[in-house]
Amino acid sequence: MAKKKDKLVIVESPAKAKTISKFLGPGFKVQASMGHVIDLPKSQLGVEPEENFKPKYITIRGKGKILQKLKRGAKKSEEVLLATDPDREGEAISWHLARAFDIDESKECRIEFNEITKKAVQNALKEPRLIDENRVDAQQARRVLDRLVGYKLSPLLWKKVRRGLSAGRVQSVAVKLVCQKEEEIKAFEPEEYWTVDVEVKNENKDEFKAKLYRIDNKKFKLNNKAETEQVVEGLKNEDLKINKIKESKRRRYPSAPFTTSSLQQKASTNLYFSTKKTMYLAQQLYEGVDLGSEGAVGLITYMRTDSTRISKEAQNELRGYIAEQIGEKYLSNKPKEYKAKNKAQDAHEAIRPTSVYRTPNKMRKYLSKEEYKLYKLIWERFVASQMSATVYKTLTVDIKGRKYWLRAKGSQELFPGFLKVDTTRQSKKDELLPELAEKEKVELSEVIPDQHFTKPPPRYTEAKLVKTLEEKGIGRPSTYAPVVSTIQKRNYVEKENGKFKPTELGELVNKLLVEHFPNVTDVEFTAQLEENLDKVEGGERKWVEVLGEFYEPFAERLESAWENMEKVELEEEVTDEVCAKCGKNMVVKHGRYGKFLACPGFPDCKNTKPILVKMGVKCPECKDGDVIQRKSKKGRVFYGCSNYPDCEFMTWHKPTKEKCPDCEQFLVEKKTKKETKHYCIGSECDYEKIL
Repeated sequence: MAKKKDKLVIVESPAKAKTISKFLGPGFKVQASMGHVIDLPKSQLGVEPEENFKPKYITIRGKGKILQKLKRGAKKSEEVLLATDPDREGEAISWHLARAFDIDESKECRIEFNEITKKAVQNALKEPRLIDENRVDAQQARRVLDRLVGYKLSPLLWKKVRRGLSAGRVQSVAVKLVCQKEEEIKAFEPEEYWTVDVEVKNENKDEFKAKLYRIDNKKFKLNNKAETEQVVEGLKNEDLKINKIKESKRRRYPSAPFTTSSLQQKASTNLYFSTKKTMYLAQQLYEGVDLGSEGAVGLITYMRTDSTRISKEAQNELRGYIAEQIGEKYLSNKPKEYKAKNKAQDAHEAIRPTSVYRTPNKMRKYLSKEEYKLYKLIWERFVASQMSATVYKTLTVDIKGRKYWLRAKGSQELFPGFLKVDTTRQSKKDELLPELAEKEKVELSEVIPDQHFTKPPPRYTEAKLVKTLEEKGIGRPSTYAPVVSTIQKRNYVEKENGKFKPTELGELVNKLLVEHFPNVTDVEFTAQLEENLDKVEGGERKWVEVLGEFYEPFAERLESAWENMEKVELEEEVTDEVCAKCGKNMVVKHGRYGKFLACPGFPDCKNTKPILVKMGVKCPECKDGDVIQRKSKKGRVFYGCSNYPDCEFMTWHKPTKEKCPDCEQFLVEKKTKKETKHYCIGSECDYEKIL
């Protein structure tokens, strides 16, 4: 009797293959495709616009051996099951593999699961389906669109600006948003305004704080010091009395479980992770972590999603956990359902733990420090989403004079609710007021006028840029991290104090694209294009038709730009640094890892050197070198000695020119969410001051 053949399951990554193998047991083999194995060629356009945008697919260079191995495995198997990721990219990979293996289009060879757990995988095996051609078409349309924009615009930029530049469909819109914000900041003119705070006493001499609320029972604005001084003098002559006390309860509700965008935002603001780092760690948590005797298990559901929905099964398990482990009173009265945003595809669940009983504390020993932080973030948000509201008692006290009204506010937490679990949303400190009564007289202790100036709109952080892209319908969950990474890598934007600022190159390229290709950089047009891709996935539109609507006007603009776009010369920044080899003043160049100095005599002189940003203080260890700004391999800024490697001094905190009053060493600046402080760099000195 012939030995029964195994079934072959194909996934993308070795980690995923390792996890799934343990769930399937004998009769199955699991192999990894290592992502896409077939794609458009890098060396040419690979698309025929005149032939209904026919793509030319080839085996990706370096993936030939992988594809051959997969083909051999497929031939030896009884059946091939394609278990790539549950999104458009995953569907496209399955489609390419099915064609490479000559699998019949009517064959139900595609399995899909949103989490890598034994139950989810085994359930998926019971429900194989056809490859979704609409999903494939939507991915193919996006791929061809991005190829046409990138490969048609980039040579134009090489010719008109500088060789090596690139343009992308979504990245161009992201750069435009950053440039627009910079224009708003440059055009901003600060306006002066004043506020007036007061300290008052009740009849029992209990002090509390209040604010000037109304003048002649009307809203007001104090524009200058003279106006404010007049108000201050007027307040000193007022007979103040408590007019009204209003007591109420306020509820603060939990947030929905994470989507890709909200996870990237929260990981950025709370953990200081880049979008790229967040997705890398989430991928590891999704694909499987070895839990000792339990084996490898996926700890979270699929991390590329725009849905806030969770399955009934997960919801029931969560509500049971809250009732058992936290307390019935912390459970919301009824199951909470969170609405997806208007443009959400809602194809998958929200990002959640695959089991709420795998608490962060239990998982900690199996995870790296950073994996643990991200898992804790996801677990807490998920658990909190089905918990009751936090309840506060609020007190609003209106204090009335003849002309001036003051208002004091107090609040006290009555019930912690979801904040007992969700540490990402801090509980507000109680602000208690003394016992007060209506008609009670109030005595003025101190008037505190304060000058302010309106501030320009803040630059985009990674979190804010991702949020804006999502709100405007630009890109999709799988594209946010690559877009944010690409615009930095291309030197179109740079980070300054953690916020994006356009480079000179970025502003120039944006200006040219806005002038000659308004649709490519138009936010609404790009959002509409995303909607059309969603309609292709939904079977409402044909992908060739969507491409045709875009390409015809784009091709006309392209032809015009080749003739009419002016050639722009980017002036090189000349420095005072003299080349040690030929004596010429070195110029600033932009490379893969940022700015550096190079000799303008290239190629005759190839001398280069890094740009040293001196912090204005001497090294505290060797006393000779300057403390300079450096970057780690991961791009994190730190400060070290210019005499490295002879001197290995380093600190993560920014040196200041201020000297320690105790030991004369320089102070460094350390910022937290709550405060900024300066402390002494000296190892034996504990001087510090809070700013």
